Amino acid sequence: MKIKTHKSAYKRFKKTKSGNFKHKQSFLRHILTKKTSKRKRQLRHLKCVDISHKKTLNRALLYI
Repeated sequence: MKIKTHKSAYKRFKKTKSGNFKHKQSFLRHILTKKTSKRKRQLRHLKCVDISHKKTLNRALLYI
């Protein structure tokens, strides 16, 4: 039986050429008035996943 890709992880993470995973940062959906422009600008950038989660994501996203 073929192993399936974890669809929610597939939508949230992108794999880089080096094998790391990137994801969008949180805290940028609502309640933005109290956050500074600098903080919101920095939150727009993609962030790399921690090494401790890499093995789990590789299992969830086999066919990416």
